[in-house]
Amino acid sequence: MKYTAFLLYNILILLVGIAHTTSAGTEEDVVAFAVVSELLKDKTRVPAKVAIEGSVTDMKLLASDHILSNLTWKQLEICHALKLEGQKSSEGFRIHSVRAIDGAMLPMVLQGYAGDCLLKKALEVVPFVD
Repeated sequence: MKYTAFLLYNILILLVGIAHTTSAGTEEDVVAFAVVSELLKDKTRVPAKVAIEGSVTDMKLLASDHILSNLTWKQLEICHALKLEGQKSSEGFRIHSVRAIDGAMLPMVLQGYAGDCLLKKALEVVPFVD
């Protein structure tokens, strides 16, 4: 009886340890803000300035089929401000959800870049307006 209880206790400890290790290996979603810096024909890998926890880096936004069908992503243009949820990887930022936001809702570290981008975009468009 004692041997069986001891064996079951050890198996339970082993299973709890495996479950804890497995859950620690999964990454949680991170909230990030981004400004699209360039728009390519391939919308699965979009270059952007991305702010995660106060630091800004140039990254590729990696969109899955779920994101590609999102209306926000279909109408994506240069200088668009985005709020993202996803995971940072070596390839870029894997997006799980995306929302278009106003530039004023961006963190301060990205607002200057967004403003410069919009000014540059406006100066490129002005010669075509009559």
